Amino acid sequence: MEPSRLELLKESLAARPRDPFLRYALAMEFVQAGKDEESWGHFEILLAEQPQYLATYYQAGILLARLGRIEEARGVLARGVGLAYQQGNAHTAQELRAALADLEGSST
Repeated sequence: MEPSRLELLKESLAARPRDPFLRYALAMEFVQAGKDEESWGHFEILLAEQPQYLATYYQAGILLARLGRIEEARGVLARGVGLAYQQGNAHTAQELRAALADLEGSST
């Protein structure tokens, strides 16, 4: 039996623990599997150790909001907006701002 995508990503990350794409892909695989806490653990590592990896911010913010951690979600999304502009990525900044606005609109 072939190893699952999750197992392959775990093995790859074990061999290259500083690879942000592998860690992000593993976090997203956990999201797909409905394992939010495991996913957050990997997003948290990315945010702390590789804060320039822009893709993290949108997915981490959405996950935190789903977990009911609204203030943390706001903070992550807002930091992502700033980073996106710093990196010259207006499209991603706009997506992050929209997610932040949705979050603001849904919480009163």
